[in-house]
Amino acid sequence: MTDRKVVVTGLGVIASCGIGTEAFWEGLCASPPEGERRVVDFDPADYFDNPKDARRSDRSTQFAIAASQMALEEAGQLTAESERSGVFIGTGIGGIETLEEQIKVLLEKGSRRVSPFLVPMMMPNAASAAVSMKYGFQGPVENTCTACAAGTHAIINASRLIASDRCDVVIAGGTESAFTGSSIAGFTNMTAFSSAGISRPFDLERDGFVMGEGAGILLLEEKEMAKARGARIFAEILGGASNADAHHITAPAPEGAGAKKCIELALKDSGVPIDQVGYINAHGTSTPLNDLGEAQAINSVFGSPGPQVSSTKGITGHTLGAAGAIEAVAVVLALQKSLIPPTAGFVNRDPEMAEINLVYGGAKEWAPSPAISNSFGFGGHNGCLVIGPA
Repeated sequence: MTDRKVVVTGLGVIASCGIGTEAFWEGLCASPPEGERRVVDFDPADYFDNPKDARRSDRSTQFAIAASQMALEEAGQLTAESERSGVFIGTGIGGIETLEEQIKVLLEKGSRRVSPFLVPMMMPNAASAAVSMKYGFQGPVENTCTACAAGTHAIINASRLIASDRCDVVIAGGTESAFTGSSIAGFTNMTAFSSAGISRPFDLERDGFVMGEGAGILLLEEKEMAKARGARIFAEILGGASNADAHHITAPAPEGAGAKKCIELALKDSGVPIDQVGYINAHGTSTPLNDLGEAQAINSVFGSPGPQVSSTKGITGHTLGAAGAIEAVAVVLALQKSLIPPTAGFVNRDPEMAEINLVYGGAKEWAPSPAISNSFGFGGHNGCLVIGPA
């Protein structure tokens, strides 16, 4: 490894609370909507030169294309060679909307009517491939598929491509669109969804998550290159870590042991002392075990009162593989605006988690300092990203 630094020079986001960074931020600080968090008023034609390309892309890929375009437009004219420009976009499920549509075609009309674009539209790496082809990025073009930790893992992996001198620029993030009959039924039958239809992270009465969709993209760039071309630097990627609980396919390890270790590894990787962390954007899904385990992990690492904590899923819902990337965008905006977005839906403190320093009731001013974005996925996947001020 070298001592090359990685900075954020562009942001793009598609979320139920807003398309584009300013609308997204306003949504994060507003009252939570009711029910599912679907993205409305999204027209893929706005982001595709050829209408055929839009029709031949799953909705999850459309989101990634749109968010990548926003990030690149914000970053300005890049100077990296195409061979040193990469793409790393995570997803938890991939093109499940296309898959379900074509299974219906198969059952109702027969195999000859199944689209020849089924496989390239449903494959989990479709978004990364589509973005690379649109912009001619010929460096590593890869995909992370680690359930709800995918977006965070993708950004960590992308930053290491730059730190190790393999790339100078990487489009990184996550995307997801999984509002299909089978996925909704599956989450419902495993009792992962809130029976009340309310996302209330860390609340005493939390009973499951509310599903969302969307994409978050960070344009990552080598710091000296960004400075040389006069780019606006939004934040710096200080480090990150990934590990596994090796405990249960859906439940977190007891007392958040895996999450605790992941946070510690991320702090070690970044070189940030514990007392310098000012904010944690929690995974905070609003499920009983996940929130408890994460709170225990945070308290174990930082003590009480510890850094300020919030979960933005009270607004966005749980966007699965896109969650970590959308939340990384939220952290960068929190650094830029000197405001911490609140934990929407939180009302009643859980005595088992009373020691975490939760932000709720409205955005809170803070002095920007290193911040953490946590993501934990089914299968025991843990990801922790450390982001610092520009």
